Amino acid sequence: MVLTLARTPVSTDSQTSRPVVRPLIERFGFHHLLATTLVLVAATILLGVAAKATGSGLACEANWPQCDAGPYNLLPANIPSFYEWFHRFVAMFAGFAIIGTALASIRLPDVDRRVVALVVAGMILTPIQVVLGRETVTQYTMNILSLHFWTAVLIFALFVVATVLVWGPRLTATHVSGALGLGLLSLPFHVALSPLVVGDITSYSPSVQMAQYGVTLALLTAVIVAPMVGHRRFASGRLTALLSGSTVMAMAVIFLGRRAVMTFNPALDYLYVIAAGVLFATFAVALYLTRRAAGASERAR
Repeated sequence: MVLTLARTPVSTDSQTSRPVVRPLIERFGFHHLLATTLVLVAATILLGVAAKATGSGLACEANWPQCDAGPYNLLPANIPSFYEWFHRFVAMFAGFAIIGTALASIRLPDVDRRVVALVVAGMILTPIQVVLGRETVTQYTMNILSLHFWTAVLIFALFVVATVLVWGPRLTATHVSGALGLGLLSLPFHVALSPLVVGDITSYSPSVQMAQYGVTLALLTAVIVAPMVGHRRFASGRLTALLSGSTVMAMAVIFLGRRAVMTFNPALDYLYVIAAGVLFATFAVALYLTRRAAGASERAR
């Protein structure tokens, strides 16, 4: 007797239906990874300001990357050392996040190539920033300190632009108004917290310095978000030109404000106040035109 065995095809469903642990990036999305990295970069900058303002930049007995206590001098021995140590600790996570975001942007096929270029540029700047951070400990010159600060601001700006590009489809005319409102609110605080004004009332304390630089980051974010989203949401050439002009003016205000802190030059102080006044007027006019354009768009629907 010949037995004929029916061959049944082996289904691949059992292979493909096995539970697979989805990568973290797929669970939370690239846009959330990018936003988290941006927050870490901002935190690193503000903690660096705190370390400088408290005179902790040369704490940890001028060791780098070690500190001055614990096994292998890995931990801080006192409060000034803690400021410097904690700044480095958060900076380490920010660096890993920057590298991870850049690698994820390259790996994911649906990420805008402009975003890839921006975050990869941030990744390239990161080791330069690390070296500059080491040099602020081993040499601590004003030029190195300035380079360390402006490189951090550049990395922050790159990630803000990338974040706006990724979140762009979700951003509306309301966000443009919100960004301009943030700029209007931030600017008076930026001036009020500067040594030019606060020096006549109280000392330019570490908490005041951190507050001013926090306002600086808010102001920079506002003048990046408003023009980028405004160009997509509004057709008015006058409005978009005004929004772009606010970015240029804001960079001048931030630069002059930084120079005023570092040099205490009366001529720069007055130029800083004039630039801030012009920027405030620009924000006010742009906000008025934005709200009017948004209202006209709503009525046309």
